This record gives sequence, structure tokens and C-alpha cells, in this order.
Amino acid sequence: MTAFVESCVNAAAGSAVAAERRSRHRPRARQLLKALAGKKNVLIATHLHPDPDAIASCLALCTLLSLKLPNAKFSVSVTGKIGGGLNAIFLQQADPRFVPWDTLDFSQFDAVLLLDTQPPFANNPLPTEVQPLAVIDHHRSRGRPPKCAFCDTRSDVGATSSIIFSYYMELEVPISREMAATLLFAIESDLAGAAGQPGELDNVALSSLTLQADTRKLYKMRYVDLPQSYYIAYANGLNNALYYDFALMSHIDEIDTPEKPAIIADFLLRFDKAQWALVTAINGRSMVLSLRTNTTKLSAADIMKRLVRNLGEGGGHRTKAGGWIPLESGTPTEIERVRELLRRRYLRALGIKAARGQRLVPKLNVT
Repeated sequence: MTAFVESCVNAAAGSAVAAERRSRHRPRARQLLKALAGKKNVLIATHLHPDPDAIASCLALCTLLSLKLPNAKFSVSVTGKIGGGLNAIFLQQADPRFVPWDTLDFSQFDAVLLLDTQPPFANNPLPTEVQPLAVIDHHRSRGRPPKCAFCDTRSDVGATSSIIFSYYMELEVPISREMAATLLFAIESDLAGAAGQPGELDNVALSSLTLQADTRKLYKMRYVDLPQSYYIAYANGLNNALYYDFALMSHIDEIDTPEKPAIIADFLLRFDKAQWALVTAINGRSMVLSLRTNTTKLSAADIMKRLVRNLGEGGGHRTKAGGWIPLESGTPTEIERVRELLRRRYLRALGIKAARGQRLVPKLNVT
């Protein structure tokens, strides 16, 4: 490492520590170590159908705790479909050693750490009788923060991986080049799109990890070969997109990975007349929703909750949110009925009246 690069790394690390110290009311990594004192067998888990941020934060925390508490055993396990697209490629490059979820005996663990979700959330995979010792998340809590020995929930941070990064900085533990690439890609992916709103800690993490990351590994994560299904989904998203004043809405047919509506919503929000973009898609017997906004007047999380009220589950952040609605039969009639209900709720929630949808991409006249 050259003297210049080393000075940049040291400066970034110092900024991370400074950012941590400015948040004295928040839990510290040392508090987590204290809460884990005496524990021998610890499970690290995250939400259903994990994305890169969920996976990377679990892997990075497992590595950190294994170094600081060598007498304890730390295991990572995930459940739910990860998908056959970008998430699957990331998982392949991250090369995790997961414990199969269906083989877990929760009675064998004396502590469970829950990352990137919280006990009240619908995507929490833990059985109701299992209460986590620690919760680390960047989503807004519903009501009061979770009751646990260690709770670190920061809605002003754009990715849970950024929080785990700060633990490394606080404990002065070096991050390997491979782990730096994994964390960097995870943070980038959670902040992707026009709705991404990096906080102070995210910016510090991005700056520091960029200088440390294994560039070859990072390149393989960023630039992957995509299957034909991605192009079909994009084509459906564009062909079905309608805009009502400043709000875009599009529907996609059956998808093979839940990540696609979010990626397409990010892309649609770049339309210069759009302040909101809502994308729905069918995944098995569920309808998946992704909502994006580039305005701060209303919260995407609040709008999503209004959209799925009495239909399903949803939540998120001020500028990006997601949700899902279970389908009874999955027939075209039922799907169309739910989509029309969502359209009415969407326009009503945004205060758009008497607006007729216009096609984002006009139909081509083929002669």
C-alpha cells in the first residue's frame, strides 16, 4: 500500500470513529460484546429472502465476533428464496458457509442475533417463542424499539452493513479485502437508485471500503451475466408503465426472483416527470410491491402501509419501501382486481385526482 492510499484509509477510518462518537446515545460494539459474554453457541439470522445487505451484514458480524470472542461458536443461517438473479450471483461471490435453516435446533443456541429486520416485522423468520438477544437494523421500528439486551436500530443509516462496518472501526479490527468488497457491494445495492439516501455513516463506509476492497471480486459482483428473464421483466415494466401526473405505476407478470420489482422501480423513478414509482409483480401466490420516491414530502413506508392495508404486509424507509400481498387463487381476475384497488389507493394517497394514465412508452406503429 502506498503512503498516499494508507493516509486515505486512515483518514476514512478516523472519520468513521468520529461519526460514531457523535452518536453517544446509540449502542456500541463493546456493549454487544458485553451482552454476549459467557455465550458459547450463537446464531446470527436475518430476514426471509435475504438481499446482499442482509447477507453481508451477517457474514461480517460473524467474522468480527469470532475474532473478538474466540471461545464462542458463531453460526449464520438464512431461509427463504434468494433468487436466481443479482442476489444469487452476489451469494456465489460472497461464498458463505450457512448452516441449513431446516436443520436448526433453536434450543441448542444460548443467543440469537437478528439483523436487517426486527421481531414485529412480517419477514422475521424466527419462531414466535424465540426472542433475539440482539437486534441490529436500519429500518424504522414499529412503535417502541424491540425489547432485547442489545438493540441498535438506526433509521438514519442506509444499510445494516454500514452499522456492522462501524463496529469494525470502533473495535479497530482490520477488514479483509474480500470482506470489504462484500460490504461495499451490499451498501451500494441497498442505496441503489434515485431513492438511495446515504447517511453520514454510509458515506464514511463507502469511502473507506472503496480503498480497501478487492477490486476483482467487486467487479464480479457488479457486472454479471443476466438471464433472459431480466430483459423480459424490464420490457414488461416499460410497456405496462403509466404515469398519472407525477406518479408512475407499472405491473409485471410472473417473476422468478423477488428483487426485480425494486430494480425496475429504481429505473422508472429516473423519468424526469416522476416523483413516485410503484411496481407490482407476481411471484408464486403472492403479489410483490416496490415503491420509490425522490421527494421528502411523504414517506414511502407510510404510503406502502396504506396500499397494503388489510391486504398484506409492507414497510420500509422514507424514500423506498416494499410489500407483499398473498393471493387466494392467483387467477387473472383476482390479480386485476387487486391491481385496480392498489391504483386507486395509490392515487388517493398522493392526492392525485381525475388524472388519466398516460403510457410512458407509446405503442409503436408497425407497418
